[in-house]
Amino acid sequence: MNIHEYQAKGLLKKYGVAVPRGGVAYTPQEAETVARELGGPVWVVKSQIHAGGRGAGRFKSNPEGKGGVRVVKSIEEVGKNAGEMLGHVLVTKQTGPEGKEVKRLYVEEGADIKRELYLSLLVDRGTGRITVVASTEGGMEIEEVAHNTPEKIVKVSIDPVTGIQGYHTRKIAFALGLEGKQVGAASKFLTAMYKAFVDLDCAIVEVNPLIVTGSGDILALDAKMSFDDNALFRHKDVEELRDEAEEDPAEIEAAKHSLNYVKLDGNIGCMVNGAGLAMATMDIIKLYGGEPANFLDVGGGATKERVTAAFKLILSDPNVEGILVNIFGGIMRCDVIAEGVVAAAREVQLHVPLVVRLEGTNVDLGKKILAESGLPILSADNLADAADKVVKAVKEAA
Repeated sequence: MNIHEYQAKGLLKKYGVAVPRGGVAYTPQEAETVARELGGPVWVVKSQIHAGGRGAGRFKSNPEGKGGVRVVKSIEEVGKNAGEMLGHVLVTKQTGPEGKEVKRLYVEEGADIKRELYLSLLVDRGTGRITVVASTEGGMEIEEVAHNTPEKIVKVSIDPVTGIQGYHTRKIAFALGLEGKQVGAASKFLTAMYKAFVDLDCAIVEVNPLIVTGSGDILALDAKMSFDDNALFRHKDVEELRDEAEEDPAEIEAAKHSLNYVKLDGNIGCMVNGAGLAMATMDIIKLYGGEPANFLDVGGGATKERVTAAFKLILSDPNVEGILVNIFGGIMRCDVIAEGVVAAAREVQLHVPLVVRLEGTNVDLGKKILAESGLPILSADNLADAADKVVKAVKEAA
């Protein structure tokens, strides 16, 4: 789960991470009020959407105009710029061409920026540990830094037994070229950031840029936090920060039925049980010249109702021109899948080619249910046969 910048800063501040003062606004008038309370002479008006690159982005209503992060020097400018952002669609590298509507802003006090750095915490699957990633190239996308100047990135893995220690924080501080009192400030900053990461079951905490001010202070000028969905039951206060307007409606609907669903750009819908099998299914669709429209794992113990919901979810995507159901019945019974597929196909009036590959528990009964359904369902003997059939059926129907 992702949250907005202002929410991330609010959480980090509670743990002692230094952030600039600011306030959220939903109207131009509220933005002006926040600016007056902060005092001047400089403010930053920031669009709040779940996407990076806001400053370099452009609004659809004015493609040649300013981006989604603006520095202003009067209360009137705060209100004017807020009016140009709120209710308008901002397009960035991460939103795609459709962009996202700006429904709230964060008005923040200006900062005297001397240096911009990069700092983040994430779980490194290679080491199985929380890892600090830092760079002197703040303000840039870390992927670009990794590609162009990988030597400017430093990584430090934290042993979960000891937690973060002084030698970890000093190594990062020295790598970032900090000196004097900045080293102590950075150590305090990173220690607080680590505690927030662990306590809140985060997937990533990213500060980009982390700034050094003219007076030598260390501040999080921007902040991004993402959380492990599986741990949200332990953090009801964090879960309440969820902004469903920023999420894909299909993924929200999937979560209601305990389905693991991620929308993709292709035209062949996939319904599979098991994440590994789902990945393999998407790979083989591409191998046979097709493009998967989604990742969808119905789980090992799915019911007929959940399968029906999954089928409807796939067909709700207007880009889907064919569906491949690939089930290996271990815990999941093939007859349950077959009943769900038939029920859903009848309810939504199936209008695209459907290929089903069943194997495992009650496979013969499952195939019998499909064969006797009277629906135009193509049966496949194995995964390669299934991929070949669905790709050919989609091309023939086009």
